[in-house]
Amino acid sequence: MKKSDRYIKIVKWSKEDGCYVGTCPALMFGGVHGDDEAKVYKELCEAVEEWIREGEAQGEALPKPDAESEFSGKFVLRVGPELHHALYLDALQNNESLNSYCVRELAKNYRLPSRRSIRRKVVSGKQ
Repeated sequence: MKKSDRYIKIVKWSKEDGCYVGTCPALMFGGVHGDDEAKVYKELCEAVEEWIREGEAQGEALPKPDAESEFSGKFVLRVGPELHHALYLDALQNNESLNSYCVRELAKNYRLPSRRSIRRKVVSGKQ
């Protein structure tokens, strides 16, 4: 496995640029642009490999690779008082804790099951 394989590379269509844009957030702020998604990805991989080679040649410490990141499942989210109150009321109306409600709402946007729906499946025996 190459060192570059341990860094997340993202290629997505940019309406603003009118082309595909490839980035490697952990390593570089800029990116690679082009009309062909596969070519952009290939060029991005080459740019990441070059970035790593040059960084090592100059004795620079590389950022921790994305593939080695671990997530605790906790993060602090600061919201304004009005949103906090609105979320609290919605959670009350759904007979949920504020945390459970927010997790469920966030999971909807990412098409992931919330913890509560996973628990329901396990308890009911449905998979």
